[in-house]
Amino acid sequence: MTRIIKGAEIARRIRLRVAEQVSQSRASGHVPGLATILVGDDPASAVYVASKRRAIREAGMRDVHRHLSRDSSQTDVASVIDALAANPEVHGILLQLPLPAQLDAAQLIDRIPVSKDVDGLTTASAGLLARGERGLRPCTPSGVIELLDAEGIELRGSCIAVVGWGELVGRPLAQLLLRRGATVTVAHEFTSDLAAVTRPADVVVVATGVLGLIGPEHIKAGATVIDVGIHRTPAGLTGDVRAAELDGIAGRITPVPGGVGPMTIAMLLVNTLLAAEWAAEREPVAA
Repeated sequence: MTRIIKGAEIARRIRLRVAEQVSQSRASGHVPGLATILVGDDPASAVYVASKRRAIREAGMRDVHRHLSRDSSQTDVASVIDALAANPEVHGILLQLPLPAQLDAAQLIDRIPVSKDVDGLTTASAGLLARGERGLRPCTPSGVIELLDAEGIELRGSCIAVVGWGELVGRPLAQLLLRRGATVTVAHEFTSDLAAVTRPADVVVVATGVLGLIGPEHIKAGATVIDVGIHRTPAGLTGDVRAAELDGIAGRITPVPGGVGPMTIAMLLVNTLLAAEWAAEREPVAA
């Protein structure tokens, strides 16, 4: 039988560990703070932000929230980001995507200081990742690495196929895996023979946003399958992988929901704690 990777349980353990560390930080006078910015009233975005804010409070962190109207201008949002960037009680800034059409998301994201970029999405953060220097990494790719580590999967020397080359998951994940010594192949919309890329792989990570793209024809026996996709269907939530068809073929697989999703929020908390710790390192020592 295929083993189900219980991402929700792994994420719970990470969140408990973060809460313990936050408690110690509070005792020494340092309270990690995360600011969330929501522009408009998109229902899905509102739900995502609410779940992140709930996790922040449960971890004992400072919850700072800014909700702007849908017709906010570039200057309006930039001013909010700049104010939070200057606030010493805010260690992380998260700009919820997608933004309304009149806003330039890339430009606004790059206003977030690299030291507070807990989503790891700024150009500066991408540069630190590419160079292998200390920095905050994108949450979902980091969560995938944590899942693989928790399962005891040796990354060094493994052949790993990353399906999807998006800036949020595929590209940064490929770099993280390369840093861990994996042999990584990236497939994307122009890949002519997807199965030829995925079938030799020991691990297949799928992040395409294409419902049911991956099935038995793409996976070798015993391979680990990580499904990052999530889709709402009449039958409920499902992913980019036809999971039921892989039962008995894949060695391990993440469920949707309950797989990668909970890890993303857990890693957001980890990044906020790291940002607060690094900010404390930079504080001037009293004479």
